[in-house]
Amino acid sequence: MGISVKGASKKFGDFVALEDISIEVPDGSLTALLGPSGSGKSTLLRVIAGLEQPDAGRIVISDRDTTDVPVQDRGVGFVFQHYAAFKHMTVKNNIAFGLSIRKRPRKEIDTRVRELLQLVHLDGFADRYPSQLSGGQRQRMALARALAVEPEVLLLDEPFGALDANVRKELRVWLRRLHEEVHVTTIFVTHDQEEAMDVAEQIVVMNEGRIEQTGAPRDLYDHPSTEFVMGFVGPVNRRGALFIRPHDLEILQVPAVEAEEAMIERIVHLGFEARVELLLADGEQLWAQMTLAEAELMELAAGQIVYARPRHAKVFEPSGASRTEELAAA
Repeated sequence: MGISVKGASKKFGDFVALEDISIEVPDGSLTALLGPSGSGKSTLLRVIAGLEQPDAGRIVISDRDTTDVPVQDRGVGFVFQHYAAFKHMTVKNNIAFGLSIRKRPRKEIDTRVRELLQLVHLDGFADRYPSQLSGGQRQRMALARALAVEPEVLLLDEPFGALDANVRKELRVWLRRLHEEVHVTTIFVTHDQEEAMDVAEQIVVMNEGRIEQTGAPRDLYDHPSTEFVMGFVGPVNRRGALFIRPHDLEILQVPAVEAEEAMIERIVHLGFEARVELLLADGEQLWAQMTLAEAELMELAAGQIVYARPRHAKVFEPSGASRTEELAAA
């Protein structure tokens, strides 16, 4: 069950969008395709959906080879970043659209629409039009419309990308809860690391049409296999060959072994946390992450001279191989 992509490749002219991509998405799971613009994540999603045909490779959905199956016969629900709502239809008619064109009985359609309105918390909005909804409500309507036909697979392409930060956070929580209720095998595309870490059970990190690493959010953060993953999944400082997470950069007020002298350029208060931006003697900049209480206890201030050293760091092979070495400050 689930989704298997086996050796998928796709070119647009001379541009290689996908290069020998293979992934396994377990049945009922929630997987994120994470990467920068142009990494191939949306192309991969469209290949799975059947909106693009791969030049090579196979797509298997629920143990069925769907590589050459038309999009309408794949059992896939697709939600785009922009809601593509039918503006002249009410919310309930938008949700019912897929069932109507499949000529389902009216009673069945009405029952299913009522269930979905409750599921996506739009019970009181059935007779409104899309223009009367907020962005978050329109996106929930789009998800309900995709779920109406009971797809085997739900594919979401930057579903929250057009929304403001607060609404995105609310919808992330809502999507997690929705998935726990419906258990549809789901893949969503995002370039937002926090979004992927917050929502997904499995993350596929993509770069330049290739997969850099696949794993659970914590595994990718704690055990990145490449420099790209280290730099893309979570914040990082780079000092020569060392990759240092900001929370692993220790600030001392007296000289110590392995510690470098630095001047505090700026302290940014971020609620419970403080971001301490440092300028080293050679002009390089680093930043440390600590609790606000720790920063206040040390009485840190802009212009102050301190000493910075990594508690832990990672070093990658020059070849880019995935073996890493842990370093600890003496």
